[in-house]
Amino acid sequence: MIYDNKDQLKKGCEAIIAFDDGDIRLLDEGRFQGKLIDDLIHTVVFSPDPGTRDAAAFLIRRGAAALGIYSASIQPLYEAMGRKEVGGFTVPAINIRGISYDVAQAVFRAAIKGKVGPVLFEIARSEIDYTQQRPQEYTSAIKAAAVKTGWRGPVFLQGDHFQMNAKKFAADPEKETQAVKNLIWEAIEAGFYNIDIDTSTLVDLSQPTVKDQQRINFSLAAELTTMIRDLEPEGITISVGGEIGEVGGKNSTVEELQAFMDGYLEELKKRGENFKGISKISIQTGTTHGGVPLADGTVAKVKIDFDVLEKLSEMSRVQYGLSGAVQHGASTLPDEAFDRFPATGTAEIHLATGFQNMIFDSKSFPEELRAKIYDHLKANMKGEWKEKDTEEQFIYKTRKKGFGPFKLELW
Repeated sequence: MIYDNKDQLKKGCEAIIAFDDGDIRLLDEGRFQGKLIDDLIHTVVFSPDPGTRDAAAFLIRRGAAALGIYSASIQPLYEAMGRKEVGGFTVPAINIRGISYDVAQAVFRAAIKGKVGPVLFEIARSEIDYTQQRPQEYTSAIKAAAVKTGWRGPVFLQGDHFQMNAKKFAADPEKETQAVKNLIWEAIEAGFYNIDIDTSTLVDLSQPTVKDQQRINFSLAAELTTMIRDLEPEGITISVGGEIGEVGGKNSTVEELQAFMDGYLEELKKRGENFKGISKISIQTGTTHGGVPLADGTVAKVKIDFDVLEKLSEMSRVQYGLSGAVQHGASTLPDEAFDRFPATGTAEIHLATGFQNMIFDSKSFPEELRAKIYDHLKANMKGEWKEKDTEEQFIYKTRKKGFGPFKLELW
């Protein structure tokens, strides 16, 4: 059920939730975890009334907290990795672009069954727009899934690629910087206590020295880190990530990592003696987001440079106390590649398109709806259809943009 107004919402919560001095008490955990949590998340996502959406999000957040489910930062673990007190694993960061409530439940069920360590649930700046999932909605879907599956404990929410758009920055640096700052503020308010800053789009390879090439990157990264430290809740150190090489570009080097980190730490120190810096560094090793689609729509096998991953991960730990390097665009790699990440000391891998493909390519996906989405893309995304691309390649590259317009049908 989708509640249209607060009166309906309040009636639906009767005998399940009690309202108490601005907070809530769960009167019936079983019914809260049963149908009510389904109704609450559908209300957050689809209610026509903004106030009712906010109220339902509050009930999910506080109800989850009453069950011991809370937003958390992965910072303490990453600091321990930087000190080499723990290791031998790589943390998965999963971007959920569609049917987020159901997909997150599948992740939690697998995590409970496998007794796994931390999993990051993340969403990128670009994904927030084309999937039509603002941070509060995304947080609500993940926490509602935690409630539904019986998960207890920390939930790690991450802003992925909170990225500067190079063209928009060139046209109006102040406006584009403020847009990213506004998103950071919104995400922290929603319980995102892990944020990946991506100013690597502004790296200028025309500059004569590596430090000059990275200058805007590390200067802005320090500025945004300072803002995050000012906004983070008391008692929580938000885990911040930086990036030195745009994914899909040339492979990263030791010199670039040193230039970025040295410049970043210098800039951060100018802003305050005690600001904690980034906990990890994203690098480029040969992958592209979404993989490389072939003419028939299948994905080409990509050769990843694990030597670069290992070398830069180790250097980041030894010299700067970071947890290691982060690998983007990993979900479309062959299965046999994945055990190499822990072996090379990779701190974190980002997984998005592979989960999207599981949805669209599932035998259970309604054929009529799939055709409707693809027809919509062909009619409305013509500007993204490159002349050399087959229809299969075009669909593969753009179908992620079908999640937003067809959210109601998909849910």
